[in-house]
Amino acid sequence: MGAWKIPTNSVYTMYVMQINVSIPKEILKILQKLHEAGFLAYIVGGCVRDILLGAEPKDWDITTNAKPEQIQKIFPESVYENNFGTVLVKLAPLINTDNTQINTDKHPHLSAYHLDTSISTVEVTTFRTESGYDDYRRPSEVKFVETIEEDLARRDFTINAMAADMTTHNTHHTTHQADLSPVVSCQLHIIDPFGGQKDLEKKIICAVGNAHERFSEDALRMLRAVRFVCQLGEGWVIETETQDAITKQSHLLKNISQERIRDEFTKIIMTPQAAWGVELLRRYGLLQYIIPELLEGVEVGQNKHHIYTVWEHNLRALAYAVSKNYSLEIRLGSLLHDVGKPRTKAGEGENSTFYQHEYVGARMTRDLLTRLRFSKDIVQYVTHLVKNHLFYYNVGEVSDAGVRRFLSRVGIETVDDLIKIREADRIGSGVPKAVPYKLRHLLFMIDKVRKDPISPKMLALNGSQLMELLKLAPGPRVGWILGILLEEVLDDPTKNVYEQLCEQARALHALSDAQLQDRYTKATQRKQEYESEAEAEIKKKYHV
Repeated sequence: MGAWKIPTNSVYTMYVMQINVSIPKEILKILQKLHEAGFLAYIVGGCVRDILLGAEPKDWDITTNAKPEQIQKIFPESVYENNFGTVLVKLAPLINTDNTQINTDKHPHLSAYHLDTSISTVEVTTFRTESGYDDYRRPSEVKFVETIEEDLARRDFTINAMAADMTTHNTHHTTHQADLSPVVSCQLHIIDPFGGQKDLEKKIICAVGNAHERFSEDALRMLRAVRFVCQLGEGWVIETETQDAITKQSHLLKNISQERIRDEFTKIIMTPQAAWGVELLRRYGLLQYIIPELLEGVEVGQNKHHIYTVWEHNLRALAYAVSKNYSLEIRLGSLLHDVGKPRTKAGEGENSTFYQHEYVGARMTRDLLTRLRFSKDIVQYVTHLVKNHLFYYNVGEVSDAGVRRFLSRVGIETVDDLIKIREADRIGSGVPKAVPYKLRHLLFMIDKVRKDPISPKMLALNGSQLMELLKLAPGPRVGWILGILLEEVLDDPTKNVYEQLCEQARALHALSDAQLQDRYTKATQRKQEYESEAEAEIKKKYHV
């Protein structure tokens, strides 16, 4: 692909930088076609920021003075279905030198030269200004303009308000891989009317123009400011006037949909500085419109087994989960595992108690995650983690049967994540070891009984076989009998033999409904070792 000249009708001051950067050929082709048609065209926003930071851009956006209908003439397969001047331009597939499509799964090295293969289109947007943000999120009026500076003036932060054109001056193929597309060395021409490069150097998040106006246009930008601080790395701060505007206008966040708040909050939680991000949300008055329940733990002291307040403890637990690169569910569970403590606190000082806080916290977690429109699966899973994070285990006090009952109660598929929550809980309490001997011994015990039957589906006699054996129709008797059989097998896995279970099932079937239900209730409500009086005494001892 040859070089092209920057259109001579560009009248804006450009800051020329010589940067050797690999630009996806698809993006270069889109820019080239717009230029050849006589239009201005630039990469803009986050991709320019990432290039200047030396990072590989995750998204590529293009802006141009071509109107949407003109863009569509240049790219006939494009799609324009909005009122904001954004045209979705379809990307061409990656092609080998023999004109066959490249299988990027077999060539991960291509990631440096091409867009993520999950991206099938690129947004090409006409220069525009916006006004009339009646819902504090979307403009009610969009006006197409002719200058890139007018377009950049509508953007959120200076580091995102830069555009760049480029001139290719060296194109070559690598010799070690025949199907690699060319790496293009580009001379970038940066348009930076608001000092974005200077703010990049100083690691400052600063609103474009008047910060109060920017946040009244789109209140979600306040969360984005916090997200960028956490996402861009250590040392980043929000500029003083921008901070002041966030604090004074934090109430505008209540006008934003829960889904959008959830998405930005999730992005913050998934950054390397998630705990600091949550603290910033509190300082700027934003957290009260996201998870106000967490604020109940601020300045709430704990007992002699904790050196931090509930709030500090929760943040430190989250920080540990982040340090281990745990999943979103584990991070949420770590942050929320003690959210119920303030509502269950009794007494003050070193002997204060928080009885049943895990159950109160589970209800709070279910409600707040539902309010934020998290998926049903995430709500259920994180609630389960919070509810069961306070499991008891002491070496020599809990038998194999007790461990099996624990696994039956919490689920073998979730026990590993519960251990991770326990680790975060411990480190958040200020103890030096995440995995002490008792926890390591529990892991040994779990591994030892992991293959033992711990659920009805692991019984040698399943529900269908039981109904056929006893000529039973689906109904509560089936569940009662299976529940009783499971309790017997939890005590002694050697009883999980088909013939033996059939014999016991026949004996149980001879009982009346009332008798069978009573046997089932007694079986399932037996004092498990994890719910025994001994455990209650331990909980009392540790004020939990």
